Amino acid sequence: MNVPLSSGDGYLRTEQLVKRFDDVTAVDKVSLSINKGEIFALLGSSGCGKSTLLRMLAGFEKPTSGAVILNGVDIASFPPYERPINMMFQSYALFPHLNIWDNIAFGLKREGLPKAQIQARVDEMLNLVQLTALARRKPHQLSGGQQQRVALARSLAKKPQLLLLDEPLGALDRKLRERTQFELVNIIESVGVTCVMVTHDQEEAMTMASRIAVMSHGRVLQVGTPKEIYEYPNGRFVADFIGNVNLFEGKLSLDQADRCEVSTDHGVVSVGHGISGTAGMAVAVAVRPEKIHIAKTRPAVHQNLFTGKVCEIAYFGSYNTFIVEMAGGRTVKVTEANTTRHDGAAITWEDPVFFWWDDAAPVVLTQ
Repeated sequence: MNVPLSSGDGYLRTEQLVKRFDDVTAVDKVSLSINKGEIFALLGSSGCGKSTLLRMLAGFEKPTSGAVILNGVDIASFPPYERPINMMFQSYALFPHLNIWDNIAFGLKREGLPKAQIQARVDEMLNLVQLTALARRKPHQLSGGQQQRVALARSLAKKPQLLLLDEPLGALDRKLRERTQFELVNIIESVGVTCVMVTHDQEEAMTMASRIAVMSHGRVLQVGTPKEIYEYPNGRFVADFIGNVNLFEGKLSLDQADRCEVSTDHGVVSVGHGISGTAGMAVAVAVRPEKIHIAKTRPAVHQNLFTGKVCEIAYFGSYNTFIVEMAGGRTVKVTEANTTRHDGAAITWEDPVFFWWDDAAPVVLTQ
């Protein structure tokens, strides 16, 4: 199911955009509305159509049908060089024989701008990405993070109306990627450019984007803020793709305005909201691992209380992950923050445990 356009006209819009390669539909009737100055992420696994969609925005792929409207103008038929758009590739594509200053100035020189204007703009970009002291170095003399900032500076130098980022941090190691995420967002926001980025890394999308479109098989399944996507997924795929989740399949047994119940093979799950469904309909209950409590002693709760045996434990420093096996072999993932260094009552392998969650924790999924 594609998400319809919002009621307000976005600065960048795609309307029923389709791209077919022979008999394969890579992008299937995608309609999006992106606001001016927004950092918008296209998120999905390999082959979902996000890169093809980005290439159509850039002009590298011609749509089979549909419209791409930027600032009120349909640019779907425009060649790349006529679009007020710049794209930063995962490889950065810096010229190895040019120093950093000349790499950033390259596009400005090709436009034939006056030397004084080029000088001022390049110096402004170097200052923006904090690389003024390295202006005369060649790309191979910089770290991966510095090369990434040079590529960004070059992309912003021509003051594009739209900036496209293709897996912008994919070439960096994990530590550097985490630090660079915030640097990149600060730079983009300080310039005020509208940005669309493609990534398969959900943490990257959640950290950098103001809104996210989750894609699968060429379609947009859900659009929302990182919190909306994570806390209120609209279907099984989105719930499972974003973060970790426990899905309990069952049937709707009670549905009222402020609560509902789902009967599963492991018992009844109580949920603190209604869904306006039909009794007996097949649904799934999604519960995030960090919203589940776990203990060796029985708690004073009566709803959403289950038992099992700990079969796996993973220590991640700031939190532990427990894999609990229920009767019948079903496993449930539970995460718990580490708040003490020494815990004599710590849960360990093979321990019988109770686990439970509040009725506000689950989300009922109907698709």
